[in-house]
Amino acid sequence: MSAEQVDYGTYEAALAKSRVLEQELQSNPGKHTLLTGDRPTGRLHIGHFFGSLQNRVRLHRLGVPTYIVIADYQVLTDRDSFENISEYVHQLTIDYLAAGLDPADGKTFIFPHSHVPELNQLLLPFLTLVTNAELDRNPTVKEEIAASGQKRINAGMYTYPVHQAADILFCKGTVVPVGKDQLPHLEITRTIARRFNHRFAKDNPVFPEPQPLLSEAPVILGLDGDQKMSKSRNNAIMLSADEDETARLIKRAKTDSERMITYDPDNRPEVANLLMLLSLSTGRPPEEIAAEIGDGGGGKLKKMLTEALNEYFRPHRTRRKELEQDPAYIRQVLLDGVKAAREEAIKTLDEVRKVMNMML
Repeated sequence: MSAEQVDYGTYEAALAKSRVLEQELQSNPGKHTLLTGDRPTGRLHIGHFFGSLQNRVRLHRLGVPTYIVIADYQVLTDRDSFENISEYVHQLTIDYLAAGLDPADGKTFIFPHSHVPELNQLLLPFLTLVTNAELDRNPTVKEEIAASGQKRINAGMYTYPVHQAADILFCKGTVVPVGKDQLPHLEITRTIARRFNHRFAKDNPVFPEPQPLLSEAPVILGLDGDQKMSKSRNNAIMLSADEDETARLIKRAKTDSERMITYDPDNRPEVANLLMLLSLSTGRPPEEIAAEIGDGGGGKLKKMLTEALNEYFRPHRTRRKELEQDPAYIRQVLLDGVKAAREEAIKTLDEVRKVMNMML
């Protein structure tokens, strides 16, 4: 193993690289391979859509080859419940397709990683390339352990970043859309790729070092205005919600006691969050919307937001209902994704075995 330490770098440096990468994607989308995904812990909500899903669709439409891993094994790292994993896998897929991802382009593959054994085989050699101390120091792992509330931490939680490295590198992913909090995980992946090449393939590197594509989308707070939108916090609007449910949820959203509506994220986070949702669903600046509402108060703000969200997500909801009526198609999308992912993983694993002198 190389003596170098994992260098988590700075957010500013990562952001600068991300902007260069964005320009490359615009000019030469076929040069890169994108890997992204979610854990199947429930249905997606509008925070997921504006925070990441919308951007995936944009990159997909640019023509960037895209692998979307549904990280079902990773659900087991911080929760005991597993009864609904299969259902959630299908619901995630429905939301992906309803949002505009289209596997028919031959460049977009959706799959659960439990069905790609060759991908998971990469975990073993990758584990030899990092130390326990490095995994223990990973700030994202520390935050996830704290958030899980678990008193007994299983080994899967610590190896989560290494499993994520296998998810990214099996298809030789070069682009990984992430938020600021996920940068440490990606740096582990980059370190593993670098160390693998240094140890086993100095003359002809096997793995690229994937680059982060940082989202500049704002953090979407929940309807309580206090924390990030999350189903588990009961502060989310799900993408599967209908118009009446959306109206009910927004009606109970938290604002404040001031009648005059202004966009002031620091001092009025609850009002600012609703204005940001209005901005994202209309394309208008939040300051402009606030000025229009003026002394109309929280009631007018909520009425405008309800109408805007229902209008914005109407095509998504219509498509979603159609897809829910065709479970055979959803299953076929996943089977096709598994087939393509396995083919790619087999090729990569053969390269790995060859450079490690493990061919028969």
